[in-house]
Parts: sequence; structure tokens; C-alpha cells
Amino acid sequence: MAVVKARKQDIDMLARLLRAEAETEGEKGMLLVGNVGINRIRANCSDFKGIRTIPQMINQPHAFEALQHGLYYQNARERERRLAQRAVNGERDWPGKFSLWYFRPGTFQNPGPCPSTWYNQPIAGRWKKHCFYEPTAQECQNVYNTF
Repeated sequence: MAVVKARKQDIDMLARLLRAEAETEGEKGMLLVGNVGINRIRANCSDFKGIRTIPQMINQPHAFEALQHGLYYQNARERERRLAQRAVNGERDWPGKFSLWYFRPGTFQNPGPCPSTWYNQPIAGRWKKHCFYEPTAQECQNVYNTF
């Protein structure tokens, strides 16, 4: 059962984002990107107040670097559609379980260390080249109440 409303075109849009943002991180890495996106929709806090749909989340200004690259604009593939649907259905995993932010430090070939905080929020953990950050309860209690 979906934890956010999602039409077929929303699933396709999220699937394209997962691939463009984290294809090199494998299925779990792409699912973690989906976790962050769904958390942003459900939490209604911090930089994500008023974000209620997948298109709003993806098209929020400066939210995803992948929208600047061609890979995002390719057709969705079935593998990523399945991962997007799993995220929409509420499947979450560490370190994306409560995270609202992630990024890849360093360069593509030479990833750097994860800073202990990002936008003043503590690190939740790292998956391959991406660092994940979850808000403090003071910043966003809602993210811990969404499931």
C-alpha cells in the first residue's frame, strides 16, 4: 500500500531520478535515494514544507543535481520502476530510513570522506559513495513519525 499518492507517471518520474542519481550505487543505493525523496514528501519540515507530491519533490529548485544531466530525461526502465514502487510503498532501509539529505563527496573516481554534518544535520551513515543525513528531532520530528 502506498504511503504517498503516485500515478504511473509519478512512478516513472521517480524511477528516472533513482537511476540518474544513484545507478552506480546498485539497487540498494537507488532505493535509498527513493527513501530520501519519500521522506521529503511525508515529513513537511525544514526545506521541504509544503512538498506533497513526487513531481513537487523532484522539481524543487536545487534539490537534485541529476536534473541537470541527460540521464534523468531518458525513459524509465522496469528495474527502476520496481524500486520506485517499493519506495512509494514505504520500504525504507538504513541509512536512508529517516534521512532528508544525501550527497557524494569528492569526485566520481575518488570519493571523499563524509562530513559529520550536512546543513547542520548529523550523518546517518554512508552507502558506497553517498553520505546520508537525517534531521535532528528538533529540526524535524515528523520524519520520525511517518511510519
